Amino acid sequence: MKAIVYRKYGSPDVLRLENVDKPVPKDDEVLVRVQATSLNAYDWHLLRAKPFLVRLMGGGLFKPKNTIPGADIAGRVEAIGRSVKQFKPGDEVFGDIAMSGSGGCAEYASAPESRLAPKPAKLSFEQAAAVPMAAVTALQGLRDIGGIQPGQKVLIHGAAGGVGTFAVQLAKAFGAEVTAVCRTDKMDMVRSLGADQVIDYTREDFTRSGRRYDLILGVNGYHPLSAYKRALTPKGRYVMAGGSTAQIFQAMLLGPWMSMFGKKKLGGVSAKPNQKDLQFIVELMEAGKVAPVIDRRYPLNEVPDAIRYLEEGHARGKIVILIAGSGGDSR
Repeated sequence: MKAIVYRKYGSPDVLRLENVDKPVPKDDEVLVRVQATSLNAYDWHLLRAKPFLVRLMGGGLFKPKNTIPGADIAGRVEAIGRSVKQFKPGDEVFGDIAMSGSGGCAEYASAPESRLAPKPAKLSFEQAAAVPMAAVTALQGLRDIGGIQPGQKVLIHGAAGGVGTFAVQLAKAFGAEVTAVCRTDKMDMVRSLGADQVIDYTREDFTRSGRRYDLILGVNGYHPLSAYKRALTPKGRYVMAGGSTAQIFQAMLLGPWMSMFGKKKLGGVSAKPNQKDLQFIVELMEAGKVAPVIDRRYPLNEVPDAIRYLEEGHARGKIVILIAGSGGDSR
């Protein structure tokens, strides 16, 4: 099968389109013929092994442990392991297969059945592929770590990217008053997702405006933790879901310590893929409350260009890779 492979850490230049062996599903695994995958910041963090902690958390100390990128997949079941109960060949599925040993930037991927869910009939494969990691990260950050409640004032910093576009819609679905922070040229798009207010970060620093928020989700954070803390209400929470290497380490190391003083809480979220949360997202999508936002689509052989574009940090929603039957760039 064809797959994008990297055998050493580095820039997108180390990625190669190669012919590799098709995965053989284990007893509890499902083999999927991939129709589409999507990229996340997770993918280029693993590719570059930045922060270095990536190597220590299962990525591989000296070289990549999993050599095919792409955590999110959507496709059709090709074969199943003998203990698989939920799926059969021909079923349409999607899910987050991060760290399962197989990657989505390939014609086939194998993953535990617990990582997959039935694809909603109303979603195309490319739409479904745009959902899992970003939507579940936003959900767990807002609900599980942030404790979001109806009527709260919630701010999404980095509202126009993959996680951010889902976070705006989810916060509205939970009944919050949503303020979104993004760049000038993305403000109209973010408003269309339901944001009550939109702040242009090139013109205004929300951490110095004097306004206070019950919950801040930092998807593309770059302010010091002390600045986010200043923008919280007395019992507010800041949840880091992405940002610079310095921001990640601040949230991990300083967040718990800073949370010890007063009632404001600061921390981070690392998505834990599971069927229950994915099904919760599906129900919201079927109710018309949440929808994936896709910026660009690339064929498999242009994954390096797709990751370069993603690394620039200016994507509007998700970047999707078309696998099966993709004949060319359909951006």
